[in-house]
Amino acid sequence: MTLDELEQWASDFERFHARFAPLFRRSEPRQAARQYLRGLLSSVRRKNTWQMAEALGERDPQRLQRLLFDAEWDADALRDELQSFVVEEFGHPEGIGVLDETSFVKKGTHSVGVKRQYCGTLGKRENCQVGVFLSYVSEQGHTFLDRRLYLPEEWAQDEPRRKAAKVPKQVSFQSKPALGVAMLEHAWQRGVPMRWVTGDEGYADAPYLRDRIAQEGLWYVLAVSCSQRVWRQRPPVEGPQQQTGGRPRHKERLAAEAAPAQSVAEVVAAWPASLWMRFAVGAGEKGPRLYDWACERVIECREGLPGAELCLIARRSVSAPDEIAYYLSNAPIETPLATMAQGAGARWSVEQCFEEGKGETGLDEYEVRYWPSWHRHITLSMMAHAWLASIRRQQRSQEEADAAKKKLAPICVSLAEVSVPEVRRLLEVALPLEAGSPQLHLAWSLWRRAKRQQARISHYRRRNSVFDALKHVRPP
Repeated sequence: MTLDELEQWASDFERFHARFAPLFRRSEPRQAARQYLRGLLSSVRRKNTWQMAEALGERDPQRLQRLLFDAEWDADALRDELQSFVVEEFGHPEGIGVLDETSFVKKGTHSVGVKRQYCGTLGKRENCQVGVFLSYVSEQGHTFLDRRLYLPEEWAQDEPRRKAAKVPKQVSFQSKPALGVAMLEHAWQRGVPMRWVTGDEGYADAPYLRDRIAQEGLWYVLAVSCSQRVWRQRPPVEGPQQQTGGRPRHKERLAAEAAPAQSVAEVVAAWPASLWMRFAVGAGEKGPRLYDWACERVIECREGLPGAELCLIARRSVSAPDEIAYYLSNAPIETPLATMAQGAGARWSVEQCFEEGKGETGLDEYEVRYWPSWHRHITLSMMAHAWLASIRRQQRSQEEADAAKKKLAPICVSLAEVSVPEVRRLLEVALPLEAGSPQLHLAWSLWRRAKRQQARISHYRRRNSVFDALKHVRPP
């Protein structure tokens, strides 16, 4: 990597922004979007509108705030153009769509969709919002494709809260798997090339999601809970019967001699040692991600009756053999176990997207309460991540080509491949921000102090009004 190559990144960023410019009809939001993206790509400690505006040399955060709250532009149209960019940069016929969710810890009750619920970020129940995401991974790299804010049922039915948070009327309650289906269908309609879909058990335990993927002619390899029921052989079924001596039976049922379904954990526990194979499904920073893998064809239990024939896959930790993950896949019977394992292992990429998005492009550092504003910030953060990932892909391709010319094996190369965080750090050279004048920094200090004082007065007023009301309440 040379300084000349870094200078080309600045031109690449301008071309990237210009691609989305027509989606902003007016020049002010168009320029504000560029500034917002540049702020998300900066080294600002916390990427909210206040701190980004100061780093960008703005006199106040109002222009960036208007972009999220008042400006006329369609975040979904921006998302669609971003998907086209992702297809151009990362698209591959064997691409994998990955469904997962992440939580955004929040205080208070006014932010749209916030409630006390399980927070994956903290690993416990907490006041938070939950976003459901679809990411894309191929041999070219990984990045985000789509996003949906999960609106809890109590929010969906509370009209005053919906109105206050500017939730569109057409938005109704949808489960997280249903949001996943909606994102997958949108990606398919837009021609995103995809062979596989993967995700955790929260999505695989919804049969309609698996059915929809199969209807599209795609293959899934989805994690399931250890209690998922299956049969090792298809059980006999009794059909409807009119003459039963009592009420006629209109539905199928298991035959009396049928064996009961077993949990996938029970099935895997009975597998012989010869069924397991050890191999890696990717390279990590500390070495190959090595696991023991095994698979067997089973019959899915669907509402107590036998369903489709699927492949049950188990992944066992080498260092802790009691740690076993279970997957179901509809891949054809001739599909090699290693191929299905690669699909299952691709799920780690969305976790890396979340880590990079939150660590480098401010995915979780927004300060907005409204439905449109949440989708606008998240979409812009996804854009920033996609651009960083594209630069990483370009740089990696160049370095691999250079190594091939020198006939060097990957392990013999003197430098590790460039990462998304490293690309973001190098932007301090490729896209440097102008240093603000002393007068500007002083003005920002006075502005922050004035805002703090306004907030303090507001808090005191509210608290004093509560105290005044309590003065007339006699203690029990």
